[in-house]
Amino acid sequence: MAKAKRKKKFFEVDMPLLKRETSLQAYETKELEGRIIKYDLTRFLKGKNTLIQLKVKVDGEKATSTPREIKLLPYYIRRMMRKGTNYVEDSFSTNCKNAQIRIKPFLITRRKVSRAVRKALREKAKEELIKHVKTRDYEKIFEEILKNQLQKDLSLKLKKTYPLSLCEIRVLKVEKELEKNNSESKKDNKKQ
Repeated sequence: MAKAKRKKKFFEVDMPLLKRETSLQAYETKELEGRIIKYDLTRFLKGKNTLIQLKVKVDGEKATSTPREIKLLPYYIRRMMRKGTNYVEDSFSTNCKNAQIRIKPFLITRRKVSRAVRKALREKAKEELIKHVKTRDYEKIFEEILKNQLQKDLSLKLKKTYPLSLCEIRVLKVEKELEKNNSESKKDNKKQ
C-alpha cells in the first residue's frame, strides 16, 4: 500500500523587532518551534554589516520570533580601522530585567593612546552598559542597538575620557532567560 507524500509548505513568521515578516518551510507550524532564523541587516542599517539571530515561538497557528543574538561582522570592523588608532574591546556577562546577556563593546580611538586611557575607556564602558541594561528587558536593548541609541549615548559618556571615532556593540547575546515567577517566589520564601 502506497503512503501519501507530505508536502512542505511555507509559513509566515512575524519579526516584531524588525517590523517585517519572513517565510519558513515546514510540514506543520508546530515544527517551527525553536527554529533559528539568521537575518542580514546590512541594508536595513544602511551599510552596517550586522547579522541577527531570531528564535521562533509558535502560539497556536501564529509564529513569532524573539531576538537571540546580534553580531557586527568582522569585515565591517576591519573597514572602520585606520592606521594610527587604537581599539578597545571587552566581553562581560550581566543581567537585565528578564535575561542574562553577554555584551561585547568595541571602541576605536581617534589617535594612538596609552594603555591607561584604554583601560579607563574599557572600565567606564562596562560600568555604563551594566547600569543602562539593568532597568530594561532584552527586547528593548536589541531595539536600542538597532536604532543606534545605546551606542550614541555610550559614545557621549566616553567622550569625556577620550573622544572615539567608533563606538559599537560588537556582540549582544542572550545567554539564558530568567523566569520572573521563580525569582518572585524565592523572594517570598525568604520573607517568610
